[in-house]
Amino acid sequence: MNLITKEELIQRLREIRSQGWIKNARHGNVGGVGNTLEDMLGIEENNLPIPNAAEWELKCQRAQTNSLTTLFHMEPSPRAAKFVPKMLLPLYGWQHDEAGVKYPSTEMSFRQTISGRGISDRGFTVQIDNIERKVLISFNSNNVDGRHRAWLDSVRQRAENLNELNPQPYWGFDDLCHKAGTKLLNCFYIRADVKRINGMEHFKYSDILMLKKFSIDGFLKAIEKGHVLVDFDARTGHNHGTKFRLRQNYLPELYEKSVTL
Repeated sequence: MNLITKEELIQRLREIRSQGWIKNARHGNVGGVGNTLEDMLGIEENNLPIPNAAEWELKCQRAQTNSLTTLFHMEPSPRAAKFVPKMLLPLYGWQHDEAGVKYPSTEMSFRQTISGRGISDRGFTVQIDNIERKVLISFNSNNVDGRHRAWLDSVRQRAENLNELNPQPYWGFDDLCHKAGTKLLNCFYIRADVKRINGMEHFKYSDILMLKKFSIDGFLKAIEKGHVLVDFDARTGHNHGTKFRLRQNYLPELYEKSVTL
């Protein structure tokens, strides 16, 4: 791999944009928009060929999509407690949709995406505690949808009450800042239009933004607005990890400076 300067990378991105529609190099791959751009740049798996590559991320997204973008994985604290497999799943989980089919009949699931704006149908929400400097997961049984009454009764038996989570899973501001700042300190954010030509998917990399200096304040505000969400994805046999995920088009809110190329 030949190292290039940031300015040379910007020039390559502009040249790719000027080419118009480019065939998906990874046919059938949902991540083809990013993989195709990486192929055009001659890089592997977001390994940017610039001297300070550790400070830059390459994020690609289809322009017309409502799918969430994963920012990073991070289990809640204290991590030694293993909150998801030892508390949320056994005490607040529900029967997996494929229990008794793909998995054992006892397979449980705790899979849901939780917002800081509004409460999930199972009574969970994300809270910001600016005094303790924590992002917390909160539970309120009064907000559980009526169709989950049988599940709520089972929670009462397993957790022995329907009070607030005790202790509450949380992420410290400083830990989040370190994790996100390391992973997303600076970012090239590219959005691509998508269409089919002769039955094959093609991309046009129309929007290129250079996002500088990740902002923890912007990140926390995005959680409060419901733009950044906490995504749990665990079942009895495997915890797929807890993720912070972002709604479409809100990535620039997480940075102090946004430059359109």
